[in-house]
Amino acid sequence: MNKKDIKTREDVFLLVSKFYDKVRGDQKIGPFFNETIKDWEAHLEHLTTFWESSLFLKTKFKGNPLEAHTRVDKAFNHSITELHFGLWLNLWFQTIDELFEGDYAENAKRRARKMGTFMYMNIFAARNKE
Repeated sequence: MNKKDIKTREDVFLLVSKFYDKVRGDQKIGPFFNETIKDWEAHLEHLTTFWESSLFLKTKFKGNPLEAHTRVDKAFNHSITELHFGLWLNLWFQTIDELFEGDYAENAKRRARKMGTFMYMNIFAARNKE
């Protein structure tokens, strides 16, 4: 199968949807998402806008992902660890590799790696402020 690069919002939606199918079924990280997100359809659209903004440098995304992840960590008794971020990142890479190849696909991996590190470090810092 010839894979193409991530080029459109539809490509981003496909990536996000397939990725979260994997996340929701994962025994270790699925519960964080399944117990927090009530409207998956709206959430997938929101995340598609986030990744579309990130990859294509559009300024459409509105929201505060850091605040949202800090709230989830608190709701789960500060139990999110670097293992969870590693699993999340592995599933992201796996999904990209199954569906796409090219510069935007590689950029999606780089951005996710940086974002995961940034999120985890900030979640950890927020714990120390409580």
